[in-house]
Amino acid sequence: MKALRIEKVTLNIGAGKEQANLEKGMKLLKMVSGVDPIKTMAKKRIPNWGLRPGLPIGCKITLRKERAEQVLSRLISAKEHKLREHQFDTAGNLAFGLTEYIDIPNIEYNPEIGIMGFEVCVTMSRAGYRIKKRRLKTRSIPQRHRISKEDSIKFIAEKFKAKVLKKGEE
Repeated sequence: MKALRIEKVTLNIGAGKEQANLEKGMKLLKMVSGVDPIKTMAKKRIPNWGLRPGLPIGCKITLRKERAEQVLSRLISAKEHKLREHQFDTAGNLAFGLTEYIDIPNIEYNPEIGIMGFEVCVTMSRAGYRIKKRRLKTRSIPQRHRISKEDSIKFIAEKFKAKVLKKGEE
């Protein structure tokens, strides 16, 4: 029950109101993961930015199980197997960004897309975490079963052979 697992990996590109960037981002996410992305819509009206509800402003993909692990191993190798401690939150989740997709192994430069980056979010879980999300008799996860930052760092370091750098290390 204490074994950690990757619940999901989410790839996200925020394009703003530029539809050309959004189309490029959708091509990029499809190229990286092999899955069709979905568009994310604005929920609030922000007149200064030219946003209104329902306007597509980004795209994302959620990967689970084996595909999530395969893509995550390629993305971590693009970061040269080096992650920083501040990229892990207190619940053990991991978030980092890639500034250029051409760093990913087996991905070639595409002139239609140009140089773009995206954000990667990894959600960790343990067996028994379903009680938090189920419809009937929802319960909170007990403190003794929650994932700590240190547990997650150890898991990522062992499974993906990544080095997690502390603050001040380079």
